[in-house]
Amino acid sequence: MAETSARLLALLSLLQARRDWPGSLLAERLEVSPRTVRRDVDRLRDLGYPVRATKGPDGGYRLDAGAELPPLLFDDDQAIAVAVALQTATTTVTGIEEGALRALATVRQVMPARLRQRVDALQVTTVDRYAHRRTTVDSDQLIAIGMAVRAQEVLRFDYAAPGTPEGEWPPPRKVEPHHLVTWGGRWYLVGWDLDRKDWRTFRVDRMTPKTPTGPRFAARELPAPDVATYISSRFHGQDKNPCRGEAILQAKASDIAQWAGHGAFVEELTPTSCRLALTGWSWTGLAAMFGMFECDLEFVGPQELKDAAAQLAARYQEAAS
Repeated sequence: MAETSARLLALLSLLQARRDWPGSLLAERLEVSPRTVRRDVDRLRDLGYPVRATKGPDGGYRLDAGAELPPLLFDDDQAIAVAVALQTATTTVTGIEEGALRALATVRQVMPARLRQRVDALQVTTVDRYAHRRTTVDSDQLIAIGMAVRAQEVLRFDYAAPGTPEGEWPPPRKVEPHHLVTWGGRWYLVGWDLDRKDWRTFRVDRMTPKTPTGPRFAARELPAPDVATYISSRFHGQDKNPCRGEAILQAKASDIAQWAGHGAFVEELTPTSCRLALTGWSWTGLAAMFGMFECDLEFVGPQELKDAAAQLAARYQEAAS
């Protein structure tokens, strides 16, 4: 019985590692006869694994998707990867916290002692840099968009900012969906807008997909080497903040650059001073951003920035008194 169980686990591991297996190759790998492979396949089917016989010169087997999730078999590296992924899963999708914790407990419970010790040593604390701007994304909605991406089917959806009255929504968008990406704590869809005939990015939390999806399409080539390059250039290369100012800071350029954030320009002037250029949504906001660095500073300009700094100083003085 122990030998049969070990062989079934070995057979299951092989079927999970590759889509199609000739029966003769399985028999060779397991060092058994083709007849034994057939019997073992029947045993796996009785346990709920949807193993399908494939036709062809050699004949073979394929592990298909079933109506229910059967028990899974992971090697050591896969088990650790799953455990770490479950610990950090809630930083990207909301609404799955309880499911992720239960899944982690289930995986850990069946791990051998050697793996459980390694996983317990990997207690990950996620500090969310973008918690202040994270938005709620419904997991069902995310899956629906992902399925349209995978099937290369035109996606129709309403697109409006949260809180917009339904009667004021713009007309539905028609997009060839290409990639789902995360950036700065938010989910985005990258796709070809059929009405505007150009590439666009859409915040998933503002999308309401419509069913059914549209016709299939042939994938277009991104205007960048890869999606990461495209997204980075789109968000960094198009700074829409209207205000830009400069100041001289009495601090090391390396220290300032560490905290200045994306889009900032830091130029070393001396070993203990640097020039910092920032952009902001308003002159007052920009002056406040310069003030967050704990060092003496001198505003270079423009005059609007200097005026905003004086107003902010007076406001702070009044608040402190």
